[in-house]
This record gives sequence, structure tokens and C-alpha cells, in this order.
Amino acid sequence: MTTPSIDAQVRFDTHPSHPSAVTATLTGTQHRTAHALLTADGFEAVDEHSLVLARIDHEEPYWARQSARKLANEGGVAVEITPWLRAAIDEEGTWAKPPMPLCTRREILEVSDQANQLYEDIRRGRLVIHAHADDEGTTVAVGTYRGGKSVYLHGENHLRQIVDTFDSPAQAIAAFERLHGTTMRPGPAPTTETEQQTARALTSLTAPAADSASTPQAGPDEPRTELVPAYAADPGNHEALLDAFLDELGEWQKYRTWVENTTIATHESLTLRIEFVHEAYIDDVAWTIAAYESPAGPRVWHLTATSATPAGIMEVLLDSLATQDAWAQEADGLNEQTVAQAMRPLADEGWSQKVDSRQIQWSEPTGKPAGAVFDAYAATTQAENPLPAWTIWGGNHKDHPTWAIRCSPHTPAQLLANLTYDLIHGEVLQQVPPPAPVQSPHPAAQATAPAPTAPPQPLTRRNR
Repeated sequence: MTTPSIDAQVRFDTHPSHPSAVTATLTGTQHRTAHALLTADGFEAVDEHSLVLARIDHEEPYWARQSARKLANEGGVAVEITPWLRAAIDEEGTWAKPPMPLCTRREILEVSDQANQLYEDIRRGRLVIHAHADDEGTTVAVGTYRGGKSVYLHGENHLRQIVDTFDSPAQAIAAFERLHGTTMRPGPAPTTETEQQTARALTSLTAPAADSASTPQAGPDEPRTELVPAYAADPGNHEALLDAFLDELGEWQKYRTWVENTTIATHESLTLRIEFVHEAYIDDVAWTIAAYESPAGPRVWHLTATSATPAGIMEVLLDSLATQDAWAQEADGLNEQTVAQAMRPLADEGWSQKVDSRQIQWSEPTGKPAGAVFDAYAATTQAENPLPAWTIWGGNHKDHPTWAIRCSPHTPAQLLANLTYDLIHGEVLQQVPPPAPVQSPHPAAQATAPAPTAPPQPLTRRNR
């Protein structure tokens, strides 16, 4: 996701046995820095190079994504998210028995995060549970924070909430007994199945033994998934990508314009703006992103992306907008250093570089259909020339790409480096249709088919 500034790499993946937990595998000589940053985000160490994030609310993919953003954009750590985890991130979480059906996605995350914090406080002994009871099928409990207030808890797992507080354990227990004296029992309630799964995920990275007799096998006529490079993937659902981005980041606000098929989103600083066209044709511009010097100042940089741009590439672009350091104006402007920084991921992987009188082109040595172009002429004459200074593309040819992201000269080098890094390393899981069945002739047709005729003979002139 970003060009590393320290020698540390983190690979995020799905847990081999827990349905939603996430693992982080660390490499590099400075991996301990990444280790410390991840433990601050709730990851727990299995060993020196492996950590696990297991939560009571099953929202691990979402929070792992936030950790990946911080590691890449703030910590300078090279981050990889496996296609399996990226697919889990793209699947918006749903609640069983939601307490507030009208909650937005952001509100659900806030409420479930509070429930997860209560679970962690109980598990780590910060919150001591004095008693529990059954309240018409719902578990309730009373406890006290060490050195703090006493609390009355309602619900379990992702639905646990604090519904009342007390100044002392005596007050809390007395009130709890008045409400639930007939079903009150000492100590915490028995652990739930979800709590047991979460605890197991934190102690083992071993996958369960496969049962070949019970494991369903995909038939020849069923669709299957396969790994494809990010630059060669399908466009995916751009609208869902935008909605998820705005739901997760409360500092952005969106509104529909008088043009019915266009959505505008603006950062709270009023210096960054996204325009999305919902019904753009496959070769047309669907995204326009622009940054401004101030809310009323001139535009500093902008970029466009066509509607065929793969969703994985667009996700990396939007992730870069989640951290202001990745889209702020370059202090030194456009120079040789910023050009080298933007394309460093390609240079580090040995992509060939071709220079002519006007352009620098980067291409994969074996000829894979993807690349990047820096147009020095457009960069120095932008006031008179509307051509983009940067183009990142995939498919066909750079002059007629399947998709393209085109950027103005002062587009931040870090944002461009994030995109070029994903151009090399990004992979996505993509569903492919089953192979078309081979049509064989009907047996009856085979039985009655006429014998092949002799090939026609060339015509000859007859002498009379």
C-alpha cells in the first residue's frame, strides 16, 4: 500500500480456523516497531512474528483495515492484505438480532466497539463482575471497574451495554438484587460460544483438520474464484466502494448535485473534494478528485479515474485519502526527487524505464499489460496544456488502456507511490464462470449421419 520507510513488512490474512479473526505476520529487521503499533490497536502476540486480532463483535476485517492504513501512511511500514481478507473487508458486516435496526453502519461500529471494549475489560480483569442474572432471556450483570465506578450491564457478546452506573459496589449490588433477586447468581455468567471462539483464536494459528467426506467439492459447472493481479481485475462495484469509504470516515460529507447521476463528497477541511458519476460509460471518467490550497483558494492538484478502473486499485486510492499526510501539498513541489519517490516501487521491482524527449515510461519486463507514464512536457506547460503529467494504466496499451488514472503535476508523490505499489503487488479474488460445456452430437444423429462424400474432383476439359 505504500513505499516503506523502515525495514518492516506486515501481511494481513484471515485466521485459519476462526470465522472472522485476522492474523498479522511480521518480517524485516525492524518488525518490532510494527509489532508495537499493532498491539496498540488490539492485536495480541502469538509469537514474535505473529499476532491475532479477535473481537467479540466479528468486526476484525474492518479494524484490521484501519490498522493497515495507519501502518502504511503513518508508520512507513510495507503492508500486504491478502485477497481473502480483502474479500472479507468488502463484505459489510451484519448483526444477528440488531438492537437498533435503523442504525447506520458507522453507528453499528461505534456500538459494537463499546461492547468489545467491555468484553476486553472483563477478560483482562479491569472490570470485576459481582453477579449475573436472567432477565426474560437476556443476560444482565453487575460489576465494578478497579478503582472506578460500578456498572449495570445488559446483554452479551456484541450487544452488551452499560445501562446504569453507581458510585459503589454496595449500591450497585443492592439495586441489582431488587431487580433480579429471583434469578441472581454470583460471579460472571458462563462464557458464550462466541467468547469461547474468540479465546481460541487468540491462542492458536492452526487450521482445523479437513474432513474430506464432509467438505463440499465445487462441481465442474459451478463458478470458481481465482487470484488475479489487481491491474487485471474487473471494475467491481464502485458505488459500494464510495459508500463504504464515506460510512467509515465521518470527516467526509456527501451530497447529490442538481445533476441526478453525480455525487459530491467533501472533506471537513473543505480542501479535498471527490466527484463521482454513477452512470459513466466504461471508457469515461467516473471519479474526479481535487485538492485546494484553502477552502476558497486555487486548486493544487487533481486526478481522474475511468469507470473501468479495478475496485482494488480504487480502494488503495481512497485509502490514501483517509490520511492527510498522503494527499497534502508537496512542500518542495515537482522535482526529480518527487518523481523518483512516486515511482520507487516500480524501480525497486526492476520495471524497465524508457526515456524519450518528452516522456518517462515504466513497464513490466515480461510485458504485463500495465504501466506508468510521466509526461515532462505536460508537467512544465500545464497552464497551456490540459494533458495529464502522470498516467497509471492497465490493459491493452498505454495509448489505449482498458483503465487509467490520470493526474496533474503536483499530485502527492506518496499517493502515487501507493498506487504503483499496488500495481505490482496487488491481487484480488475474482469469480470466474464455469467453462462452457462441449457440445457433443446427439447419439441418434450420429447413427443416422450420412457417410462422408468423396471430395470434389477438379474439372477437366473434354475433347470432342
